[in-house]
Amino acid sequence: MVQHGDGINKRMKEWITGRNPVFEVLRAKRRHVFQLLLAKGIDRGGHINEVIKLAHARKLPIVEVPRNQLDGIGPNHQGIALQASAYPMAAMDEIIAEAGKRGEALFILVLDEVQDPQNLGTLLRSAEAVGVHGVILPFRRTASVTPAVVSASSGAVEHLLIAQINLAQAINELKAKGAWVLGLDGGAGSKPIEQIDMSGNLVIVVGSEGSGMRPLTRKVCDHLVRLPMHGQVDSLNAAVAGSVALYHALQARQK
Repeated sequence: MVQHGDGINKRMKEWITGRNPVFEVLRAKRRHVFQLLLAKGIDRGGHINEVIKLAHARKLPIVEVPRNQLDGIGPNHQGIALQASAYPMAAMDEIIAEAGKRGEALFILVLDEVQDPQNLGTLLRSAEAVGVHGVILPFRRTASVTPAVVSASSGAVEHLLIAQINLAQAINELKAKGAWVLGLDGGAGSKPIEQIDMSGNLVIVVGSEGSGMRPLTRKVCDHLVRLPMHGQVDSLNAAVAGSVALYHALQARQK
């Protein structure tokens, strides 16, 4: 896969912490890696032995350090930290090509100004689990793929194609390729999600935690859809709602 801006990403370094995130970064082989830090006396369970094997295979320096040195790098480090290049963003054409490689109808998640890193990480983990071909983020007012998001996704983001582009233009381009665009919205005028055919080329749009989709994004959607709600509350957290919608789509596509 082409890594756009590869030279820039190689110069920009960041620390990835936690056993699963570090393991997935090394397993995905999409980033440059520079050194691996392990806390002295670390328990070798939870992917640690596999991480060490992957590090040796890539001739990656492994340094044992006091645990308190890792405390200064990031919280919840679990005794491990990997210095790596910045996350490699994809291009729109790579996402579209991925569907062709798999011989599948397009399946894309668009996130309109999701700003909480935990929510973004949860949505990206769900997106990877259901097999989307890519995720599209806007240029502004969005959480980006930071080490905190990598951690929140438990490393799943390392196996995703993520593009950051103008959302309205991207959605219109996808519609031109025959994609059906569904915006997740619980307001008046939205249709029950189970009434919509989700088996073909599909784009699911999830709005921000507070105000939902922006008016321009909402306008370019083919349908606004809502999830079935039978309890006393009338809404779900954006990450939960988006994840449920993705699994609705997965079930429809499997049929």
